[in-house]
Amino acid sequence: MSPAAPHDPTVTPQDLTVVGHQLGRTARDVVEIAARCTCGNPLVVATAPRLGNGTPFPTVFYLTHPVATAAVSRLEAEGAMYAMTERVAEDAELARRYTAAHEDYLAQRRRIGEVAGTGEVPEIDGISAGGMPTRVKCLHVLVGHSLASGPGVNPLGDETLELIADTWTPERCACDPAWRVAD
Repeated sequence: MSPAAPHDPTVTPQDLTVVGHQLGRTARDVVEIAARCTCGNPLVVATAPRLGNGTPFPTVFYLTHPVATAAVSRLEAEGAMYAMTERVAEDAELARRYTAAHEDYLAQRRRIGEVAGTGEVPEIDGISAGGMPTRVKCLHVLVGHSLASGPGVNPLGDETLELIADTWTPERCACDPAWRVAD
């Protein structure tokens, strides 16, 4: 798996329009575009760890692309998280790498919080997302983290990308041209 195309993380009004079309709702508290499609559309947004309404938000890397999201959802519906959780409990090396992914996620969330100006969010201090570091709860978060950070950072996010590669891959554009239509 290769990382998503290099990109400028700056959020533009066009990016927010595209994300709104992808999600079917207005995007909120987007700080950066953490990963982009080969065509330039957002794949993953980095969201402030405290939303504008004051709510703590641990999911800093939010997968927005509906084709990727659907592929991951199918894998979740098949129960892939349960087998992955068992492997984390049984495989010391995988557990070590998954714990390192958890620490990276926390560090990246602190960085995004600094960029957003939200500062510390004590309600979610030490809590990453997706079940890290001891279980697998949400593959969407792990894939978002892998796409934002590149291969080798989140082993189970990377594995999930490999498992959905026949349906979706960051190397191939699956964007709807209608997303780029101005609102």
